[in-house]
Amino acid sequence: MFTGLITAIGTVLGRTPSGEGLDLDVDLGSLRGPIAIGDSIALSGVCCTVVRLAGSHARFWLSRETLLRTWLGSVTVGQRLNLEGALRAGDPLGGHMVQGHVDGCAAVTQTVDPQHGGELRVRVPTDLRRYCVEKGSITLDGVSLTIASLRGDEVGIAVIPHTVQWTTLGDKRVGDAIHCEVDVIAKYVERVLAARGLA
Repeated sequence: MFTGLITAIGTVLGRTPSGEGLDLDVDLGSLRGPIAIGDSIALSGVCCTVVRLAGSHARFWLSRETLLRTWLGSVTVGQRLNLEGALRAGDPLGGHMVQGHVDGCAAVTQTVDPQHGGELRVRVPTDLRRYCVEKGSITLDGVSLTIASLRGDEVGIAVIPHTVQWTTLGDKRVGDAIHCEVDVIAKYVERVLAARGLA
């Protein structure tokens, strides 16, 4: 479980095909610890497991499923990633409930200034749009955000300067894929209602 509050920026050090998956080496930068092999860390919103650790350098094995559902299979050496360690007992829940289970990739249609922020707009996959409501929560590349507007198949997010300066949202360009995780509570409510024949 995560909160969507990014605590560090990581840098991709290497990528090596491994079976049907991919070994991804990441410098965790200033991510606070302690960090151990077996720990879960969200890489731009994707919950991944540390399989090797040497100082701040960690290796993650990405499965075929992860590569199919995310853009991590196309990362390049030197690329920056949003990082968040798993929520621990007693930690404040300052963002919203984030699982790190990406529902799909949205497409960036309007970018933000890397220092001043602005309105980020993304085109959300059709099957996820019903979970998007104004003032509701959404996670994009691991960042807990509030939906400011809905226009057709696009979601608008007002990104403040602090958020854009402490995450990789300012790195995005029009057409880039961005990890999208919708509010898990909305999905559970839908399933309960469907089971009762109310949805």
